[in-house]
This record gives sequence, C-alpha cells and structure tokens, in this order.
Amino acid sequence: MTSIKDLKPEIVWHNFDALTKVPRPSGHVEKVQQFLLDFAAQNGVEAFKDPAGNIYMSKPASKGMEGHKGVILQAHMDMVPQKAPDSNHNFLTDPIETHVEGDWLYANHTTLGSDDGLGVAVIMAVMEDKTLEHGPVEALITRDEETGMYGANDLPKGELKGKVYLNLDSETFGEFVIGSAGGIDITAELGYKPEAVPAGMKAMTITVKGLKGGHSGLEINLGRANANKLLVRMVRDMIAENGARLAVWHGGNMRNAIPFEATATLVLPESQLDAVRKSACSWQKEFQREYEGIESSITVLAAEAEQPADVLPAEIQDNLADAIYACHDGVVRMIPSIPGVVETSSNLAIIEIGSGKASFKILARSSDEQMKRYVAMMLESCFSMAGMKVTFSGDYMGWEPNYNSQLLKLVTDVYKEQTGKEGKVQCDHAGLECSVILSKYPDLDVVSMGPTLRSPHTASERCQISTVAPFWELIKEVLRRI
Repeated sequence: MTSIKDLKPEIVWHNFDALTKVPRPSGHVEKVQQFLLDFAAQNGVEAFKDPAGNIYMSKPASKGMEGHKGVILQAHMDMVPQKAPDSNHNFLTDPIETHVEGDWLYANHTTLGSDDGLGVAVIMAVMEDKTLEHGPVEALITRDEETGMYGANDLPKGELKGKVYLNLDSETFGEFVIGSAGGIDITAELGYKPEAVPAGMKAMTITVKGLKGGHSGLEINLGRANANKLLVRMVRDMIAENGARLAVWHGGNMRNAIPFEATATLVLPESQLDAVRKSACSWQKEFQREYEGIESSITVLAAEAEQPADVLPAEIQDNLADAIYACHDGVVRMIPSIPGVVETSSNLAIIEIGSGKASFKILARSSDEQMKRYVAMMLESCFSMAGMKVTFSGDYMGWEPNYNSQLLKLVTDVYKEQTGKEGKVQCDHAGLECSVILSKYPDLDVVSMGPTLRSPHTASERCQISTVAPFWELIKEVLRRI
C-alpha cells in the first residue's frame, strides 16, 4: 500500500510527514515553533522567532544571483483542530495519522493540516534544497492564522526585506489569487440567572449531526446546512408545542468552520417525551428533503438525558431562540461585477448556552469594506434586540487585486509553459494574511497559490497528491526567474 513516505517529490513529502507528527492546533503552536527552529539549525539556515511568535528564516542567493529581487515565501504554522464525532484524537498530544486513497491524502477522521502544512513543507524544502537557483529568499511562517491572523497582525515592521511575496495558502493548483475578503469577528454575550428545573420535568438531548460542515469562506456558497440553524427550528418548535425549557446548547467549535453538529438539552413534561421523539424523526425527514443533493447524512437524535442543574428563564430562552432564528447565516451578496464570486457572508459558527451565560460567535466576511460594516451592524442589531452585549474583534481589511502585477505575469507564464494550460486568476472569499502583511509592507508584489486541497477545516480535508509535484516545479522555476 502507498503511504506518505512513498510520495514524490520526496523533499516536500518528507517535510510534511515530519510536520504531521508535531501537534500544532491554533493557540498551541509552541511545539511547531521549536520544530521549525530545530529544522533550520539542522540545515544551516538562519532563523529566529520574532516578537509575534512567527518563525523567520533566510537563505542567501545562489552564486551569481545576489542582485536578484528578494523573495518572501509565507505560510502559517497552525491548523484547524476538527475531528469526526467518533474520533478520540487529542490535537494537543497526538500526531496526525495519514493514509492514501487513490490520488488523495487524508487523515484518520481529523483535519489533515495540509492547510497550511503543505505551504510550510514547501518552504522547508526550499530552505533544505542546495541545488535550487534563486535570489535572496526569506520565509515567514506565521502564528495562529486560523483564529485571528495574530502572527500577521503583530508582524514587526522592518523585519522583511524582500520585494516579491508568494503566499502559499491557496487551495487549487492552477488558480492564482490576487485578492481576498476582509473579515470581522462578532461576539454576542448575555448573562442570566438560572432557574430551577420545574417539578415533574424530564430531560432530553436533541442532536443534529452528520453534516458536511466546511470552510466558512471557500465553501459558504455551496448551500450546506448549519447545525445551529437546523437545531433552532426544532428547539423553538418544541418550546411552543411541547412545553420544553432550554437548559444547555453546544453548537460548533471553530469561528471559520461551518458547524456540522449541535446539541441542546431540554426539559419537558414526561407526557411529551414520545411526541418529541416523533417530532425529531419528522424534522430529520424534512431536513433531508430540504438538503437533498447537498447533505447526504443528516441525522437528528432525541434521547433521554441526565437531569440538568438548571434551565434558562422562559423570557431569556425565547429571546435567544428568536435571535438564533433571525441571525443571518450564509451568503449575503455576490460581487455584482464578477458573476459567481461571493462578496459578503456570515457564519453562525459557535453557540454556547448554559450555567448562566450565553455566547454566540460569528465570522462575517466581505471584499467590500462598506458591506462588511453593513453585515456587522445587521448582526449587532439582531442580537441587541435579544438584550445581548455585542463586541467586534479581529477586524482585517480585504486584499485589493493588482491585475498589473509583474509577479502574476511571471507565475502564469511559467504555469502555462509547464502544464500547457492557462492559469485562472481570481479573488477568494476566504481571508488571507496577504491583506494584513500588505498593510505593513504596501510595496510588495503579491500572489497566493498552492496545491489542490478540498474540505479544509473538516475531518474530510484532503490533498490531491498529483498536484504537489507540479506545484513544487512551479515554485522552483519561479524562484529561478524572479
């Protein structure tokens, strides 16, 4: 059987294999920082950890190419820690288990970390390979991109010297990204005084699971279900029809991932237990009908549960259910001048209710600053009407495209020479660190590219193996000709 150790080019894959053995979920990057510094020391590469927690490396120009423009290669070190419900993987301690299925590399019921581990592995290969021809090369491997672009936001001015910037965090080989959406995190919170569980009530847990989830930027336009939005339809109905009271809600776990599972614990009169079970079956059929052809495994479960410690006051539960129901989720608007490209969206990513506190987290994205403000204010209005306190954080601007980029012309020319195909130039709805780094280094010429990845931020994340070798060849030739 083929394993990751058998894949070519070996110099890229052996570095990615080594990276999979280093736990590096967002917010816990200490081990991968040391791993990268150790790699640099072993290969005689100048490197340091900057005050933002990024790893910087530099490699001098090949002989005779000292006068060429300096190149910055950039990727992020952290990965999204998502796993299937039946997985016992511990992202803080366990290595990622990989396996090959045809032309695709997967992990074992977890995210693979190819976003952006393949970018990091290519940078390591460039630093390691003594046969390459290139001008001065710098590498910037940033900290905690997935949770708020913290490494890019805190990047010191003056650290980077190069004039040409290749971001290695795009996800379709042959597509060259020259613009991306900005984003803003919206958090809505409410404290409440819990009430005792009414006498004679029994507890049930209502679960929505089996959804595809996905990347809240790249896959927000695919019409996939949001587990929080499905669950609220049932909970609101059960409150109204079955006398249910809400005790606990857990839905989603990453701000930039579409929630694939959500659970609510309710208490209700014992006489209503069978009715709720039947209702759950009916809702499952309804959801499967609504998402036929998009979602193939929607499951709704209703099971008796341990009695919770308390419940929400009735008025608070009604207000929160109304807010979740009213909260916009999905595409808000497409770019009017570019058919088929999302301009503005929001993702109702995380809901946590229980023990006297309710917290909602939403990531809104837009390539238009005014529309980003509009959707943020729209969501603030929705939650304010429910009495929640709304705060904004992690605000970053979009990356404005430069269609006259010399770097863009070079990479598309080389791509066509090597593959015989025309490259596709586009703007992404996903957020890229390019916008943040350009705000500090505005004179950089920037293109983002990468091998083909699918379903990042989910346990179905995979990398198309056959795109990695040509991507490596493209990088090598571009470096030679800059």
